[in-house]
Amino acid sequence: MLTLDYGYYGSDIGGSLEQTIKQLSDLKYALDEASIVAVTDRTGKIQYVNDRFCEISRYPRDELIGQDHRIINSGQHDKAFMKELWRTIGSGKVWRGEIKNRSKDGDFYWVDTTIVPFLNDEGKPYQYLSIRHEVTARKQAEEELQLLLAQMMRIQEEERRRFSRDLHDGIGQSLFSLLISVDTIISGEAYDKLPMMREQIANLMADVRGLAWELRPSVLDDLGVIPALRTYLDTYSKHYGIQVSFASDLRRRLSIQEETTIYRIIQEALTNAGRYADVSEAEVGVHDYGSHVEVAIEDRGKGFSRDGSKEGVGLFSMEERARSIGGQLHIRSAPGEGTRVVLTIPQKQQE
Repeated sequence: MLTLDYGYYGSDIGGSLEQTIKQLSDLKYALDEASIVAVTDRTGKIQYVNDRFCEISRYPRDELIGQDHRIINSGQHDKAFMKELWRTIGSGKVWRGEIKNRSKDGDFYWVDTTIVPFLNDEGKPYQYLSIRHEVTARKQAEEELQLLLAQMMRIQEEERRRFSRDLHDGIGQSLFSLLISVDTIISGEAYDKLPMMREQIANLMADVRGLAWELRPSVLDDLGVIPALRTYLDTYSKHYGIQVSFASDLRRRLSIQEETTIYRIIQEALTNAGRYADVSEAEVGVHDYGSHVEVAIEDRGKGFSRDGSKEGVGLFSMEERARSIGGQLHIRSAPGEGTRVVLTIPQKQQE
């Protein structure tokens, strides 16, 4: 039951028909201003819509009156959803939920909806009042967040898979070989195998250091991104056989988040070049322009086409890293024309 405070209009509510009509008019005005309103008969035929309904649905009023709400049906909700809605309001109960509709020009929009049945003397609905509020922006944000979380989980699983493979195929195999060597020495006193065993241990230690470096190089925290990059690029060149020209005029420490982002984006871009670009040279630059820091990674290899199809996890990871620090990432590539990745990080004024 709706209860209103009519003190503003005077204490004698029943004394004036004009006063009651004005109160109802004011109530309708407030409802129309705040909400998307529709009234239907018991079969769902639209009898009244307010201006906000016409505005959001892009239908003129005369095209809505006499129709049912299937005219704005988006196809998002299945038959079970609609059946439950009608079961609820048909039994005289209020229904609340979120509905995705489609406007006349094909755009989709979400509305938080309350449907109130009006009952006759027998307790049966003869009319329904629908009050809606648009929540499209919130629903889009929720959908984008869900997509982001799903992509981040895929990234996490891909990294776990790669790390597991490196452990199994690299360190795992080295340990197994080392175990066989130890058993051989123990059983046959084959001490001449000790030099080979020492070499295996040294290689194993190098593998462990390499994995630790990939996870997070300590020099990045201790000395900063430029020394970390110089060490990484030296290791990278030896591993992939790609000579990397490196130039930097950055003479100050950035935030740990910014330095980590620079390091990881360069690492990811060069890893892609090593795997797919088929090149012998690449260029990396880190330049400080005061108002912003610009990082560029370029190769003149095979390139690729960003045609809107599903992109690799690596590209998504780089773009998300850039966004996480308020930066921008631009990737320019085309088949046969190489790839250029540019990260721009705006710098806050030092306090």
